[in-house]
Order: sequence, then C-alpha cells, then structure tokens
Amino acid sequence: MGIGGIGLSAFARILRARGFTVSGCDSAPSELTHQLQLEGTDVLIGHGATHLSGVDVLIASEAVSRTHPEIVAAREAGIEVRPRMALMEELLAGGPSVGVVGTHGKTTTTSMTAVAMYGAGLDPAAFVGGIIPAFGSNARAGQGPFVAEIDESDQAFQTLRCETAVFLNADDDHIGTPGKSQAVYWETVEDQHAAFGKFVTQAARVLYCHDWPGLPDFLSPGQPSWSYGLNDGADYRATDLNPDPEGTDFTVVFRGEALGRARVAMPGLHNVQNAVAALATTHLYGGNFALAAAALAEFGGPRRRWERVGTLDGAIIIDDYAHNAAKVAAVVGAARQTGRRVRIVFQPHRYLRTQQSWPRLADSLMPADEVILLDIAAAGEEAITGIDSTLIVNRMYELGHRGVHYLPLREEVLTYLRGTVQPGDVIVTVGAGDVWKIGRELAGVSV
Repeated sequence: MGIGGIGLSAFARILRARGFTVSGCDSAPSELTHQLQLEGTDVLIGHGATHLSGVDVLIASEAVSRTHPEIVAAREAGIEVRPRMALMEELLAGGPSVGVVGTHGKTTTTSMTAVAMYGAGLDPAAFVGGIIPAFGSNARAGQGPFVAEIDESDQAFQTLRCETAVFLNADDDHIGTPGKSQAVYWETVEDQHAAFGKFVTQAARVLYCHDWPGLPDFLSPGQPSWSYGLNDGADYRATDLNPDPEGTDFTVVFRGEALGRARVAMPGLHNVQNAVAALATTHLYGGNFALAAAALAEFGGPRRRWERVGTLDGAIIIDDYAHNAAKVAAVVGAARQTGRRVRIVFQPHRYLRTQQSWPRLADSLMPADEVILLDIAAAGEEAITGIDSTLIVNRMYELGHRGVHYLPLREEVLTYLRGTVQPGDVIVTVGAGDVWKIGRELAGVSV
C-alpha cells in the first residue's frame, strides 16, 4: 500500500529484483507509479479489498491506519500484514548492512555511500529516500553490503539492527506535541533521541559525525566505533579544503595517514561531511579509496538535493528538499559558495513544524540576498490558527532583511522572477512540498 511513495517504491523494486511477485496500489498516479509499471510491477490506483487476490503479504507503513478497509480485509483473509520497518529489519539482517540515521543528510549520504561503494568495486544493494541518477532509481539490487536510509519519522526504526550504523546528527525534527500521539511525530525530543540511542547501540559498530556535539554519548561503552568530520580529532578527517562554485576538493586523512584526494560535486561544508562519511564507510568495507573518490567526484547528488534543474537568462536554477532550519541554513550556505546573488524561494512544510521553528527558519534564511515565501505545504495537516508564512517574513524584516517577499501564488512568483532575473543569479527552490515545480517552469522543464 502506498507504492508510489519514495520508500515503499524502493521496497517494491528490491523485492522484485530478488524474485518476488510484487504488486501495489496508491491513491493517485504519479511519476513513480508510472515508472514501476514500465518496470513490470502491477500498480493499481485507489484502495480496495480486490487488490488482495493471490497476495501472501501486505506491506504498509505505520502511517496507514490499522482500521483501513484494505488492511482489515487482509487480516480477515489470513494475509500477513507487515509494517515497512519489519521488512527493513529482514533486509538488514540478510547480510552485511549499513543503516544511515540522523535528522539531516540521510538521503545524500546514503546515495553517496552506494555510489562510492559501487565505484570502489563492491556490489552494494541500496535503499534510498530519493532517486540516484547514477542508478536511475531509489534502489539498487546488489550482493552487498546493503546500504539503507533509516527514516526516524517511523518510530519502529529503533527496533532495527544493522552491522554498521552511520550516525550523522541528532536534531529535533519530527517532534510533535507532548501527550498527543501523531503520525510521523515524536512526542518529545527526548523520546526521539532515546530511539536514536537504541538504534545505534544495537549496531555491531558505529561511524559517527565528530563535528556534531554529543554523538559519542549515544554509544554503548566499548562499542566499536570510528568518527568522521572536518574538526581535529576525527578518525576520518577532511583536510586542505579547496571550495569552488561547483563543489569542494579535499584530502581524507585516516588517523594521521592520508588516504588520498577527493572531491564532492556539490557546494557546502555539509556535503563535504556527507562525502567523508561515504568514503569512510567504503574504506571500512575494504573498497578501493581512489576508485571510490573518483566515483564520488562524478556524482552530482540525488534528485531534489542540490539538483541543478536548468538555467534562465544566465541564472542557475537549483532545487533542494530542505525543510527544517538546519537543512535550510546548509542550502543557503551552499548557494553562497557559488559566488552568485542568492535568491531563495521557500515553502514551509507542515503547520506544526512551522509553529515550532518559524524563528529558526527565518534566521536560517537571513544570509540569502532575496527570499520569496510561499504558503505552508500542509502535508495533510489541519491549519493552525495564526501560523502562516508571514511569521517568517515579519521576523526577517524585523532583523533587517529588505529582500524578503510573501508571494503565495505560484504565478506571482514566476512573473516576478522572470522579470527580475540577472545572469549572475542562483535561484534555489527550497522545501518538501510542490515548490520544485517553480524551478522547472522557470527552466522550461516538464513538470
């Protein structure tokens, strides 16, 4: 169920590659459902008990109510209903496995790790929350290691066990309201961080970001571990950084020994960190460093993560999925590295997230030369009185920014940008809603 989602579609592709007969359904057609159909997967639009004929196992995320008629019908028919994290557990347990966890950078780091491993002569399987252009998919069927992005919005992730946990960071995203149970939200940040700790300590070994404060406290005493990052003291460290408008060259040093020169073809220090994590993981699995670094240098990132969409009158158009304050700040920093005038089109995501973090979102956008705010993407949530994008606009104005605008209609944004574009601009559409359509329309790319 929900086969058109980025996670469930990856499961479908992996299972089909392993010889299972796979079918699925979703509420509406999409590019992903169309691609799955082209690949030979039977995809039905809508939900109903008739989909269950000949089915042995029904896989659905925890966000789907267990009183949903299709799930009820499956149980009445004696069909096993398996949560997606139970399937992930089975895949992780099937051999050498890497689980990438944290609140920022999972999709990019998982993609980089799979690409680096493949380039290094390994044969990774991969499960990613985004499309990897190098593979043309959000999944790869290989003999191993199995590299998986672990989604912390599903609380069952804490039960998973993997061989190597790659622990990127621990922020406060997906935090809801204490005392109120909500899909994809944790009641408190303490609950979420306790789950991170449970996941990490159940791994046979851990690679963690040395630059993010407090991560070693999540590990068990004596647990085999390595650190990575940019700061002194990291086991795997990026040194001699040479940034340019398209990315950053650097050297990777492992405990005092230079492994070699590397490059990440996306700007921003956060992407250097992600690249070091990928190269370190590949090194831990015996992959050839030089070949891994060469593959990574050619990798421009997964879709919707600093994705170069096209150009408009000499301006570069970028799209990025960033939707919380830390991610938005990283994208703005990456845009500044290009040396161009930075113009951000931002669509806040979810009312509750915006209610919790609008001051931080405003602060993260301040270094941009110009910011255009769209209305909040609800993502199925009910509106919260008094919570809207003007909160961010007004705070930025109060902080002294004079290039911030609230333009709720897409046509307004398109007209304004087309009329004011300059050859030295970088226009970045930012958010987890449908803001990406604006960049594609500006660039003349099919939406």
